Amino acid sequence: MDFYLNQKIFTHNVRSQIKTIFAENCKIMIQRIQTIFILVAEMLIASLFFFKFADLSVNNELYTFTVKGVFNGDVMVFDGLPIMIFTGLILFLHLVIVFMYKKRVLQIRILVFTIILLLGLTGLLFYFIYAGFTGAQVAFKVPVAFPLIAVILDYLAIRAIGKDEALVRSMDRIR
Repeated sequence: MDFYLNQKIFTHNVRSQIKTIFAENCKIMIQRIQTIFILVAEMLIASLFFFKFADLSVNNELYTFTVKGVFNGDVMVFDGLPIMIFTGLILFLHLVIVFMYKKRVLQIRILVFTIILLLGLTGLLFYFIYAGFTGAQVAFKVPVAFPLIAVILDYLAIRAIGKDEALVRSMDRIR
């Protein structure tokens, strides 16, 4: 009976210590403004999976452009696999960047790569719209601007991370 009670107390202490450590790390991580920028950019990119990019009208036929591709009703005209891959990769990189808060230089490098991918995603969106159809009338939706907003947020995060890194290096010089 005594062994069971000691084991129960031990596991309770270990669980509470893990919860405390995780809460402290999350608190430190969320307190930094660059984390907020990265999380908002991540939410914008994640929302691309749920919204339409544009409606196209070609020869009196209506096409819908989503992350899954270009559709005429239920029929897929163009497969959106490259857009899904780009979006998923960008989403994954943003998620990784949030948890790399102690490696600031690597965070900046991955964010620069993410900005390049976001600009490539924007170019790919316009390529899908204009290269596939000639003489199409396009009604863009708001989510087309989300990658560009994410580029701005990533740039702001890079600046904030750079300021943190400069502060840490200046503190190291003082010691």
